[in-house]
Amino acid sequence: MRILNYPRLLAVIGLCGLANPAGLSVEVGNLGFISGALAQPALTKPQSDALTAYNKTVRDFRAILSERRAQINSHQTLPDVPGQALYLARVGMMGAYKDLTDVLPSRIGRPNKYKIPPAYFDADNEPLIDEYKNLFAIMQAPPADAQKSATPFKDVVDLGTVVARIKGLDAAHAEVAGRISLAVFFAETDGQQNIGNARSNAYKGSFQTGVSEDKNGRKKWAAIKKSVAALDPKLNARDDKEEARVGNSDQRYNHWTGVRNGLMNAHADLFPKIPALMKALPEPIDQMRFFELIQIIPSPAKTALNSGNLLNYRISEPRIMGYLRNNSMFAFGKTDRARTSVTMREILDSMWLFNDMFERALAKFGEIKAQPKG
Repeated sequence: MRILNYPRLLAVIGLCGLANPAGLSVEVGNLGFISGALAQPALTKPQSDALTAYNKTVRDFRAILSERRAQINSHQTLPDVPGQALYLARVGMMGAYKDLTDVLPSRIGRPNKYKIPPAYFDADNEPLIDEYKNLFAIMQAPPADAQKSATPFKDVVDLGTVVARIKGLDAAHAEVAGRISLAVFFAETDGQQNIGNARSNAYKGSFQTGVSEDKNGRKKWAAIKKSVAALDPKLNARDDKEEARVGNSDQRYNHWTGVRNGLMNAHADLFPKIPALMKALPEPIDQMRFFELIQIIPSPAKTALNSGNLLNYRISEPRIMGYLRNNSMFAFGKTDRARTSVTMREILDSMWLFNDMFERALAKFGEIKAQPKG
């Protein structure tokens, strides 16, 4: 289990996407300041206190963005895990806004381009998130020697599908495994291959694995290698090519081997459960959410799946609740953070920050399936 999960917490609201890397000239210090909130008349003391607390979190978020931008622009040495302070400030701002809208519902405004529920985020502050994304794009760009793929999305689908077939699934259910694999890739990295991690020194690459996880996945792949060769010689030949290409380097920074090892480490053994999972969770995005939980709280998620009552399975252990909060579930505002017990259905519903990522994964999967075979 991971106490912190790093690009995924950025990715889930499009925050580690490398879109618009050239647009890095945002002047954070000149951004407008929540004038709508200041115009509220005759506030009660709880409302006034919530507004004051929220305004402070916006200032704090702006300040750390400006500080990190200045450090990058002047080529200063960045602090260890330089994205952590930015992440905490962003969570603080969203949590304080939810506290404000809880006591002052009139502050809930228009929809925002990041598809965050408006009760949690003021759309006027979109430029702050834009800069947040741009800074993370710089701080966790792939290393110079990373080995990218020309077909990163198809690679993920192909690997997930062939592993599922080896694990005994029929073609239709193996296709679902490929779709789920692509969703996890998006959730982990916003669909960006070979990235580093601005919030962790441990988890890297296209599937955000640690060294031990990568080695474990590589070992499990070796155990099915002959079966892969028999089932799909073309894919096996690609695997041989990538193995030779990466040599003795870190396999997490070769997109193919990084995804392959990540899938084998955490997800492959659960692929045979996909038919049962589809009965319990018929919606594709719910299936994606569940497999992403395997990255976050693997043991409780597996126990819930095996319980025979997946959606009503309840988690109360403080340690597990902490993992969920550190992955943007039940993390925003006093009410959510006060919860001590949640069902699996409530956990899945709380993963709304992942929705945009999973919707894009579904669209990309559709494009891949529409491509001519061969």
